[in-house]
Amino acid sequence: MFTCNGAAVDVAVADGESLLSVLRERLGITSVKDGCAPQGQCGCCTVLVDGEPRVSCVTPVARVVGRAVSTIEGLDAVVRSEIVDGLCATGGSQCGFCTPGIVVRAASMRARGKTSPADLDRALAAHLCRCTGWQTITDALSATAVPQPEPASKTREMDAFLTPERDEGAAAQRAELEGGVAQRVGADVARGLGGFADDLAPRDALVAVPLPPGSDAESVEAAGVRWVVADSLLDARAFAAKVQGRRTTVESAPPLVLPARPAGGVRLATSWVEPAYLEPDASWCDPGGEPASPLANGGAFGGKDASPVARAARELADATGRTVRSVFSREDVVRLGPKRAPIAASAVVDGDCVVINGVVAGDVAAYRDAAIALPYALTVDATWNEQSVMGPAVRAHDRFVLADHAVLVEGAIDMAGLDRLAIVRDARGAAVVLDTCAQSTSGALAGARVHLDARGAVEGVEVRVAAGDPLDEVVLRSYVIGATHMALGWVLTEAITVDPDTGEVFDLTIRSFGVIRARATPQIGVTIVDDAGPPRASASDAAFAAVAAATWNAIAKHEGARPEQFPARDTPAARALRN
Repeated sequence: MFTCNGAAVDVAVADGESLLSVLRERLGITSVKDGCAPQGQCGCCTVLVDGEPRVSCVTPVARVVGRAVSTIEGLDAVVRSEIVDGLCATGGSQCGFCTPGIVVRAASMRARGKTSPADLDRALAAHLCRCTGWQTITDALSATAVPQPEPASKTREMDAFLTPERDEGAAAQRAELEGGVAQRVGADVARGLGGFADDLAPRDALVAVPLPPGSDAESVEAAGVRWVVADSLLDARAFAAKVQGRRTTVESAPPLVLPARPAGGVRLATSWVEPAYLEPDASWCDPGGEPASPLANGGAFGGKDASPVARAARELADATGRTVRSVFSREDVVRLGPKRAPIAASAVVDGDCVVINGVVAGDVAAYRDAAIALPYALTVDATWNEQSVMGPAVRAHDRFVLADHAVLVEGAIDMAGLDRLAIVRDARGAAVVLDTCAQSTSGALAGARVHLDARGAVEGVEVRVAAGDPLDEVVLRSYVIGATHMALGWVLTEAITVDPDTGEVFDLTIRSFGVIRARATPQIGVTIVDDAGPPRASASDAAFAAVAAATWNAIAKHEGARPEQFPARDTPAARALRN
């Protein structure tokens, strides 16, 4: 039928079956990832067909008959090693879910001599990465774009960049401190071998998929969800009558009403935000066994903490007496996964105290119990109440609770015209002061400054972090850049549309979430402060909060008015990121 990585392939396929389905489900090549199938929007399933990159989830296998298909395993070993090692050296791979497709496309770029910055921008437009914030990926691909005169192992200069001496154990420890769950670091992760649950599931297992809205397929209940169970993923989705998600034309809007603005203070309403992690929820379980964790190599920003897939796999395996895979599609993730909780709140400086009054759409306990430590000579008096609104489930991740408080505090301080008396100091006692600061619950500190150009577009972001012993500066820098990218998106571009009457999520495609693309991401500079002391966790959470606050304040200064809702889509900064 076709060749794959140099070997002839001849398998029976279903009418209209995709190349991705054949590679993963029939040939067991799980380096080719299913991040959005069949939307064709995340690039995780990119392969080469006769040397040209193709998104395999929207490529019918009939189109590759008689042609040569290459996955990351089929690339030239030296080229693959240079690109993978480059991603490891810069921190361009965190969970590793998106990187195999990026490596494949980068190898194709090199082979065709398409290695300019403009070529790189065009190439990465086909991909999505949620973790890294792009800059570390572009750093790696720029450095490895031109073939070396000798293999990397024989080139001392390349060795110094691509394979620096690093303690992978320490790197993994920093990744866990930032991500909140165990995470491996190394070349195998960048190649897609991070141990994701659905990659390790037996391909002869039964497959369970959630019952989509409106489907009348025969189903069973497990872990509070209705599931369709079949002999294969293809059959399960066909029986469930899965319909590909669409992007709505209805504009998103914050669901909570803004409170009155206090004199000399600020107010803010935020929207539903999709975590947008690329690896869809999945698990598998043998009868009587323990289910595979959906958090195999990444925390998904807290989005999978309460995922039903593991419990469902166990219940269905015990009920059927067979191994069962439970698998979410991208549309299932959006419909069933928790979102960032919207808020509507005000803040004002009253003497030496910042007074916050607000409401949150569910999960109010995390806000009421939050310990807000300021690196300033101020205290916080926060009052939060819960307001019930129609919409998806929410998850009050520590990062988001911290950020909500930080932007309100910093906005109120900015409006009051107070000098910032930051207590961030390096190991030599020198003060480290930027426009905004935030402190994580573990004591990690971050300061940020956002630079706008004459048009009001973000041209650069400076971030400084103090997290004790960094353990591995590459990993810490990567997480901080990723958090910066996410913070810019939260303030300026990211939101999903939810029906206010039914709570139904309308935006179901991965490109409709508003995640900032590679070419639009501004330059991000990270300084790791020489901070004595043991490693402190969640420096990237502090960076997220500080950058979000700094962005809000910078827009207010440039525009002469402070936006009162996120995303602030009508600002020049937001428009520039969407273009």
